[in-house]
This record gives sequence, structure tokens and C-alpha cells, in this order.
Amino acid sequence: MIKSNIAVLLAERKLKMSDLAKATGINRGTIQRIYHDEAARIELEVMNKMCEFFECTPGDLFIYSPDE
Repeated sequence: MIKSNIAVLLAERKLKMSDLAKATGINRGTIQRIYHDEAARIELEVMNKMCEFFECTPGDLFIYSPDE
């Protein structure tokens, strides 16, 4: 399963989802779905904006853990 690492990235910077939404223009609902691992798909534009914001790669935004 692929899980979001957004909570960790925000916590490290002492930021909230609303800060990410304001800075990137990404809809808060989209961020919430990614944050809570409820997103069925993520557009490349959204990933690109998050990578720019966090100054990271897509691999930093998500964690892969095999299903047991």
C-alpha cells in the first residue's frame, strides 16, 4: 500500500494543511484526501506543486509498505 507522508512533512515545518492549500492553490479537500490516504488518484500537477512547496521529490511525499 502507498501511504501519504504529508503529515510528517507538514509537522516537520510546523505547518497545517491550510498553509499548504494557500501556498499551492491546491484544493483543501484534495489535500485532506491525500493526507488521510483516501485519494483514489493524484494528478501530476498536484504532486508537482507539493514537491515544489516541500522542495522534495515524489518519493518523499509517499511511502510504500507492502500489503501483509
